[in-house]
Amino acid sequence: QVQLVESGGGSVQAGGSLRLSCVFSGYKFSPYCMGWFRQAPGKEREGVAVIYPDGGAWYSDSVQGRFTASRDNGKDTLNLQMSNLKPEDTAMYYCATPLMGPTCQLVDFTYWGQGTQVTVSS
Repeated sequence: QVQLVESGGGSVQAGGSLRLSCVFSGYKFSPYCMGWFRQAPGKEREGVAVIYPDGGAWYSDSVQGRFTASRDNGKDTLNLQMSNLKPEDTAMYYCATPLMGPTCQLVDFTYWGQGTQVTVSS
């Protein structure tokens, strides 16, 4: 069965940077879409970034230009480099996969990690 384990969350001041990582196991990593989602208290979970098997990526408008997703198919790892962080980026961040590829949509993501907390103070 698939397992997703996130790491790298923490607390940072506005304008700072953090790098999240997610280790994938249980299936072959390279054929699948991978994504990052987040959920702030009292809000719905939202898609932040999707990275496709070919390395192409989609970003939500709220993080476009500040966040960069990447994947290392040799290490079965997904990363999210977050820069110029804002207080509104505070949330639990989740790594996810739909076990689908080469294309996918946000609604297809059904396998989730346990999450890592990101807190941005002003």
